[in-house]
Amino acid sequence: MSNDTESRREFLMSGIAASSAAAAAGQGTSPATRKKVLWNEMARHEFPALLQNKPVVIVPIGSIEQHGPHLPVDNDISIPYYIAIRTAEKIDEFPVIVAPPVWLGFTHYNMGYYGTITVRLETFIALLSDVCRSIYANGFERIVLMNGHGGNVAPVHAVADKLAQENIMTLSFPYWAMCETEMRTWSTKDGRGPGHAGEWETSFQMYLRPHLVAMDQREPGKERWPFSDAVMKYAHVPERRRESATGSAGDPFAASAEKGERIFNLCVERLTAMVREYHEKPLLRYMDFGSDAKLLPTLL
Repeated sequence: MSNDTESRREFLMSGIAASSAAAAAGQGTSPATRKKVLWNEMARHEFPALLQNKPVVIVPIGSIEQHGPHLPVDNDISIPYYIAIRTAEKIDEFPVIVAPPVWLGFTHYNMGYYGTITVRLETFIALLSDVCRSIYANGFERIVLMNGHGGNVAPVHAVADKLAQENIMTLSFPYWAMCETEMRTWSTKDGRGPGHAGEWETSFQMYLRPHLVAMDQREPGKERWPFSDAVMKYAHVPERRRESATGSAGDPFAASAEKGERIFNLCVERLTAMVREYHEKPLLRYMDFGSDAKLLPTLL
């Protein structure tokens, strides 16, 4: 790696490496930053000034769940959290704030293994909705919901649609949507998106937090799907305890820190571009069309 890359990696790890659990709980400190980017590190009197220049708030969303025998259980919240921090630190022309991570996820199907903490679907939707309402009530109208856990994808979209009716308009997506094509193209084994404790998630952790990857405990695994590939292309199958015997889905032996660095930097690049565009565009409003029509009470 180049000196610049190595410096960036050390910068990322300097303050994050020792705060895995705290970061997941939204209580960690940002890594030796030149400026504050974490919501939870702000004093209350600092917020009004941030509102003067169309700030963007990124809410990292994930889960605490088993990730095979070799990865930490905070994998799915750590990745979007670090992508968000690095993005916020890169942008100086307007405020980009990283909200405390929403680490409680919808992941009941991982309860067959130690370490998983899950909440009911209704609880997750209510929790994330109230977090967004609170951010909005503080005056921050540009909110990004960046998710790192597959089981949260549909619920996060539901939250976005639910909040829109309250005129709280968000941008929501899983982080891998920004790089899934490259994940498939650059893969040497799994040939897919992030998987579960396989090639890509292991690569992320080998780059960001190598001290938390138990290299000697890696085991490949394969998800078990009940129907043919043809049916699975269009049929929704509810989540269940479907992981392999190892708790992994994919091949962690194909992972590398170099792959993790490459895909991490791509995510930061694309999130940075998206946040800048979000800052420049006029705010979305729920009542853009049909503004004179009255909503039926049953719709509220």
